[in-house]
Amino acid sequence: MPETIRKVIPALDVAELSRIESLLKSVGDDDFIYGYKIGFALGLAFGLPKVVQTIKSISDKPVIYDHQKAATDIPDTGKLFADTMQQSGVDEVILFPQAGPSTMEGWVKAMQENALKVIVGGIMTHAKFVQSEGGYIRDEAVMEIYGKAMQLGVRDFVVPLTKPEATRAVYEQTEMDDTCSFYSPGFGKQGGDPQKFTYLRTHYWIIGRSLLNADNPKNYLDQVKRNTSGITD
Repeated sequence: MPETIRKVIPALDVAELSRIESLLKSVGDDDFIYGYKIGFALGLAFGLPKVVQTIKSISDKPVIYDHQKAATDIPDTGKLFADTMQQSGVDEVILFPQAGPSTMEGWVKAMQENALKVIVGGIMTHAKFVQSEGGYIRDEAVMEIYGKAMQLGVRDFVVPLTKPEATRAVYEQTEMDDTCSFYSPGFGKQGGDPQKFTYLRTHYWIIGRSLLNADNPKNYLDQVKRNTSGITD
């Protein structure tokens, strides 16, 4: 049976690089952390190369870039995006390919050709996202996104901690298995419960505001680990 892996990923969604340096120096060596997720705020304010360099000067854990949301352009721009990611030193990239299967294929292949780990998402954590919730995205399109990603060789996926039923449906209907890993936003302020996802062998919980705003981030992580010991041990 494959090893069970449960770790956290801090979402570094702030606009001050100094806050990131302080957080990493506090928790950077903690084995409970898989890697660090960065987004447009730091990337636009300071430039991705500088942000990645800052993180890697303190920690050797993977740097994951979440463009919020990448892969929503034409297929040909995937190569330019992939080259930018590689040159910036990013290790993994999150895509939400809502622009259709041609864009998904072009962008996924571009990331793979640049030796970047591709993480594909189709569902977001908030309410009124898919049509059955009152949103714009077809429910069927979500299945198509994950299914197409599987066909392209992707084995790493974003699934929301706030929607366990939808995640279970995706997992079963697209025939995902223990070779896949899952990255889940929604821990902390959004109230996601990882206990509802124990069938996922490799599961990374993405933590943002709760960790960033903690008086003592290291103590907060230790508390999370204690509170989830039944599914992390």
